[in-house]
Amino acid sequence: MLCAVCCTPLMLVLDGVVAGYGPTVCLKGIDLEVRPGEIVALLGANGAGKTTTLMAISGLVRPRQGSITFGGARLNGIAPEAVAALGIGHVPEGRRVFTRLTVLENLRLGAYLRRDSRAMHEDVRQMWELFPVLRARQRQLAGTLSGGEQQMLAMARGLMGRPTLLLLDEPSLGLAPKLVRTVFDIITRINAGGTAILLVEQNARMALSVAHRGYILETGAVTLCDSAKALAGNPHVKSAYLGG
Repeated sequence: MLCAVCCTPLMLVLDGVVAGYGPTVCLKGIDLEVRPGEIVALLGANGAGKTTTLMAISGLVRPRQGSITFGGARLNGIAPEAVAALGIGHVPEGRRVFTRLTVLENLRLGAYLRRDSRAMHEDVRQMWELFPVLRARQRQLAGTLSGGEQQMLAMARGLMGRPTLLLLDEPSLGLAPKLVRTVFDIITRINAGGTAILLVEQNARMALSVAHRGYILETGAVTLCDSAKALAGNPHVKSAYLGG
């Protein structure tokens, strides 16, 4: 079920992807696409397969059937570090920062595949501009940051690899409403800088407010795909995900 809503060349394409863990099948032949410069929201209830989709793209879960291509390169079966080297960054659910390392050390680990030290230094400076609170805490251990600050650090670390596509898994999870708005403002700024984003998010209203297009995933299958505006006005989406 591909959403052919414009003629812009595709960046990421999932075609009939089946994936899971052991005997459990979580993705049942999903189709999905992301174009350069887009924010695409992937919405669904817990257990629908959203996180598995991101893990399949980044090489952490191997598809059993179907294909995943990025910029024309087939991703099936290649290692996660090779996926990252192609330009895909992954900010996982739960932040997963290195708690015993400083903020600055976490950022540098995000650039572990890079060898351009001068450009890396410039990118750190850009992260300070995008996330001012991290600059103030750059020598602080990541484990001592608040939940919102750890989420910002996880996003900044993901950006240090200079991805052209950023996978974001539940960036607002567990955050206070004010911080949720801050995180989504940052997401729009990241996208305005040219980075495409595939966004998994339980806060469907906020996700659709920043996305260009969206997909609804239910029990491992795509049931709806449309523009974000159309999905926000869809009666089923409003009832199931937007609180009526």
